[in-house]
Amino acid sequence: MTRGDLREVTVGDCSDLYYLDTGMYDTDEYGAVYIYDSARPAIVDTGIGTHHELVLDALDELDIAREDVAVIAPTHVHLDHAGGAGYLAEACPNAEVMIHEIGARHLVDPSRLVAGTKAAVGDQWEFYVEPKPVPEERVVELNAGDTIELGDHRLDVYHAPGHAPHQCIFHDRDDDAVFTADAAGLWVPSKGIIHETSPPSNFDLEQCLADLETIRDLNPEVLLYPHFGPREYEQGAMDEYAEVLREWVAEVEAKYDELGDPEAVEDYFAEQTDMADVWGERKASEEARLNVRGVVTYLDER
Repeated sequence: MTRGDLREVTVGDCSDLYYLDTGMYDTDEYGAVYIYDSARPAIVDTGIGTHHELVLDALDELDIAREDVAVIAPTHVHLDHAGGAGYLAEACPNAEVMIHEIGARHLVDPSRLVAGTKAAVGDQWEFYVEPKPVPEERVVELNAGDTIELGDHRLDVYHAPGHAPHQCIFHDRDDDAVFTADAAGLWVPSKGIIHETSPPSNFDLEQCLADLETIRDLNPEVLLYPHFGPREYEQGAMDEYAEVLREWVAEVEAKYDELGDPEAVEDYFAEQTDMADVWGERKASEEARLNVRGVVTYLDER
């Protein structure tokens, strides 16, 4: 897929569900937004906002009136998932914006989130746009055990705080599909592999492993990755990512013990990345730096 492509999810028994390549970071097959053409239309995740017009174009392509969109549900408030929430809320005036209670204040006032993102992503900020605040009266706070009602689909909410304390995963019990947020890693369809995601400042290895148990217990038919796209669930998929995470943290820890300097560790892994052929040299190296930074923060604080 390339930026602007819209496809129906045909994996498993999914119905009424589409995914859009937003061209995040000017990279194909990195950022996806999901759209339900259901009784109560919904948008799951929003991208960084830079290309929110593509989401609106997708609504038009699906013949979903913007006034009919009922729910906008970022899985968490990191800007690659929620940066477009304010823009889409403005364009879809009847939509409720649903987010875990810990992240709600950051949608209403994104200033601290923006400052933290700028510190984390460095010169990658050029790919972002300043998020628009979401009016407080339109924000619905979610907790574990809640259900997002879409008429002919119901999304059960599970708290998954290992990647970020405000992260949720959603289980569509009708289609038996899980919106993974970043709890199950990054799915790279062109390589058929799972890649780690461990950004600062809240990455927690033990809690990430516990979140994988949550998905394993659900035992869904389909995994819906925001990075990137649908994947049929296979037994062992969560074990696979658990091993990726453990090995990644161990590698960073060993190099940190050797070099003793966080920036040197970032430089090392940025040069060693094997994802340049997929994401491009710049994005691949910056992704490595971000993930190293998260692990080093975790190691320093544990």
